[in-house]
Amino acid sequence: MTQDATFEDGREAPLRLKAMDAKDLEIVSSLIQDAVFPASEMKWFANDRRFAILLNRFRWEDATAAERMKRSFERVQSVLLIEDVVKVASQGVSRDQDTVMSVLSVSFEPAEDGAGRVVLTLAGDGAIALDVEALEVVLKDVTKPYKAISRKSPQHG
Repeated sequence: MTQDATFEDGREAPLRLKAMDAKDLEIVSSLIQDAVFPASEMKWFANDRRFAILLNRFRWEDATAAERMKRSFERVQSVLLIEDVVKVASQGVSRDQDTVMSVLSVSFEPAEDGAGRVVLTLAGDGAIALDVEALEVVLKDVTKPYKAISRKSPQHG
């Protein structure tokens, strides 16, 4: 007898997702909502046209199961990689390397010929705008999940 895989079957598997259009990016955005990172973990590799952030991502994909099973909520370190970046601008983003930032969303504002702007909206009215020649965003978990220090699911009001 064969049985379809369930969502819980993939619970411990690390994520590796690629967004090539705005719809794909909505999924990535939902998975990195409430991710936190220090400013020191954000880097633009101008020669490679790549922007990367090492995030501590809340595991939204596991939150319902954790709540139902009365076990700890988890976070995981993930790399968010934006390719084909030609320009980076920010507003309301601290230059202090110890400042911890929180991601609210990531979106795409299309321009001509597949180019556009990837916008990372941060808590506290901060934003990072990345002008790209084409949309290509990768989200990859790079550690095993660990217990969320807060022991709670992020709340939005």
